[in-house]
Amino acid sequence: MSSSPISGNASFSSEWSALLECASPARDLQKLASLLRSTDGNRLLVLAGEHGVIGHLAGCLRKLDEDSVPPGIRQTLADRQRAQVFFSLRLTAELFRLLELFSSQGIGGLVVKGPVLAVQAYGDPAMRSYGDLDMLVRQCDIRRATELMSAAGYAPTVSLTTIDAGKIPGQYLFSKPDSKIIVELHNDHTLRYFPRRLPLEEFFARQIRVRVDGHDTPALSMEDELVLICIHGAKHFWERLMWIADVAALTSRQTAINWERVADSAKAVGAERMLHTGLRLASDLLKVQLPGKVQAAVRADGVAAHLSKQCCKWLPAGGQAPPRLFERAVFRLRMRGGFISGPAYLLRLSLWPTEEDWQDGTEESRHLLFGAVHRPIRLARKYARRTKT
Repeated sequence: MSSSPISGNASFSSEWSALLECASPARDLQKLASLLRSTDGNRLLVLAGEHGVIGHLAGCLRKLDEDSVPPGIRQTLADRQRAQVFFSLRLTAELFRLLELFSSQGIGGLVVKGPVLAVQAYGDPAMRSYGDLDMLVRQCDIRRATELMSAAGYAPTVSLTTIDAGKIPGQYLFSKPDSKIIVELHNDHTLRYFPRRLPLEEFFARQIRVRVDGHDTPALSMEDELVLICIHGAKHFWERLMWIADVAALTSRQTAINWERVADSAKAVGAERMLHTGLRLASDLLKVQLPGKVQAAVRADGVAAHLSKQCCKWLPAGGQAPPRLFERAVFRLRMRGGFISGPAYLLRLSLWPTEEDWQDGTEESRHLLFGAVHRPIRLARKYARRTKT
């Protein structure tokens, strides 16, 4: 299978149109079959992999006649989805073990994205592609959680010494040296891309239980989860179709969503425009039908419409043609909004150091002021390299 990079929509236009149809909750299988006649199978697989929608593609192709599927890809696609299913099962089994371990020590945790979102949005924990486990854990429990994770065979990227020093990373990441399993612990201190600090205790108070493989799993309410995945998509400039498909699937499948609570949850963290942009993309690209008042509010947000159009320019490339540094800065300003709040949000993201800025091997990088000065230089180098690549 070709591994050439995706350069943009021009060279993958047929495949991109087919993927949009697969990812839509309102997919038209007859239209999809017509689109597939002009696609290249290998290129379709490459694009689906880059966008994390292998499960969407496989599910649609199973419903089509053999002669409608590009030759040579059905078995490859089946093998890739089988590997995704097995890995998802390993992740969920590990999730249940960790939740039980935390509970035994009185540590509360909420699962975000991953298998819980897959069940809520698609009804199947293996439908959605994900490579790690994400949980919300209170900052006061992070040290004990790190000790437990280390005892369970995980290697932490943030040491106990660093935690004791009060330094806050972008996430508390743990990996198992003998496997590909990665666990990330988050809270109101680490989730920097929330415009305002998230009301963690309110999230815990509104938590629900989602049935995943026979286990009642603690999770965010649907309304809080929807806001969170819109902020996550905005953080990554909506570079992958999977994130838009999640918004589309969740809002289409969960008809009991309380939209007033969604609006209140977004307002509480200053993420109204991020929410509107995610819903606009789901509506425009994946044919999601929003309730009348919600649709009206989304359509009335002219800046969200502009941001959506910007996303559609780099979206087909699946992160292979990222926005340049200046484009990124302007996008972040506009998605936060406001003459004061927008620049303040951009400055915070640009200057507040994380663990990537600590690990330069210099003693001075331990100081907040040095990190604040060094961080924008590192980011400029990082995204200049990405653009050049």
